[in-house]
Amino acid sequence: MFEHLGVINLGTYILGALIIIILPGPNSLYVLATGANQGVKAGYQAATGILLGDSILLLLTSFGASSVLERLPALFAVLRFAGAAYLGFLGMKILWLLLRRPRPSATPQQVPQPANQFRQRFLKALTLSLLNPKAMLFLLSFFVQFVDPGKGHPGWAFFILSLILQAFSLLYLSALIFMGAGLAAGFRRHQRLVKIANASVGVLFITFALQMGFAR
Repeated sequence: MFEHLGVINLGTYILGALIIIILPGPNSLYVLATGANQGVKAGYQAATGILLGDSILLLLTSFGASSVLERLPALFAVLRFAGAAYLGFLGMKILWLLLRRPRPSATPQQVPQPANQFRQRFLKALTLSLLNPKAMLFLLSFFVQFVDPGKGHPGWAFFILSLILQAFSLLYLSALIFMGAGLAAGFRRHQRLVKIANASVGVLFITFALQMGFAR
């Protein structure tokens, strides 16, 4: 379909992109937790931050930022540890709030959220997405398998591949948001389960932080 623009093996790329999107990670976990704790609107605020951050990473990848990170391992290490520290901070904050508040917060419909809180969630999600240099390197190694530099223009090929990836991401994050909101409604009379779920999110964030910080 897009061979004249330099995109090759589109069917294989679509399958690979779907697998990449549904793999669990801190971005999808944050969107799911936000949708469950604060409702659909806040979930989409978080998803918008993730999508914007991923779009920036995709744009930087197409301009060769991945090559810069490969040549400057010190810069890569700084970004990696910054991302790990931020993930660890979010995880510890979730656990700390649970310890300070014995009873879990009410359901999203019961607690109005000020506009600045929605903005904070957007910025958290954006930061979470951007502080992941390994994603940039992975995207480059993944994309180049489906771009033929001898046909069309590589820039357009990267754009099309990025657009497909982001479309899948939007659909998947939307599913997570509504699933999270549905789970919150189901847990309404089981507040202990809500607390356990939130604690699990905090522990998973800390686990992701350790993996990012110590991975080679």
